[in-house]
Amino acid sequence: MLLLLLLLTSVSQHALAVVVEVYEGETSVLLHYVYKGSIPEDNPTVMWTRSDLNPKSVHLQGKGGDDLKGQNQRYSGRTSMSRYALNTKDFSLTLRKPKLTDSGIYTCSISAGGGEQRLSDIQLQVKDHHVEVKVEEGSESVTLHCKTTPDLPENTRVEWTRSDHELLIVQEYSNKGGKLMKQDKFYRDRTEMNEDLLKTSV
Repeated sequence: MLLLLLLLTSVSQHALAVVVEVYEGETSVLLHYVYKGSIPEDNPTVMWTRSDLNPKSVHLQGKGGDDLKGQNQRYSGRTSMSRYALNTKDFSLTLRKPKLTDSGIYTCSISAGGGEQRLSDIQLQVKDHHVEVKVEEGSESVTLHCKTTPDLPENTRVEWTRSDHELLIVQEYSNKGGKLMKQDKFYRDRTEMNEDLLKTSV
């Protein structure tokens, strides 16, 4: 019964998380949280963390200002809080130049005197930019460009999908198998890709 209760509590916390969406590469994104309680007097510290990372620290601030010694290096130079956060109770976190890998659940907590209180969960979703491509119906073809990093592993698989109504596989190609894996019948015999996935464009 105790294990079930713990599992349900965890699910409930995630379900109630505020969702913030931003496109990759934007100047910044704000994870907004204003504390309604009383600030503890015994050396209070505001903590932003991500439990799926190691180390999990995203940003810490105490009475003496920011404490970034234990900060996860993926956030180095990209986070900030108001220097007066503990006075104004505005614990909002600014994250600059959001990346796709920044997606996750961020937890704001406050600690003092050896105790810690979890205040809020915010789910950040960093999305790719949508590019609009226009073409006249009946045209011979249209090219949808997608570029990735060089030196892809040999077992790379690329998928083109549509999710406007339900998930449809437009094209799927495995570099290892060298053949079409699966495809929705609506696109059968109508699509093709650059099959050399070890190049930078596909």
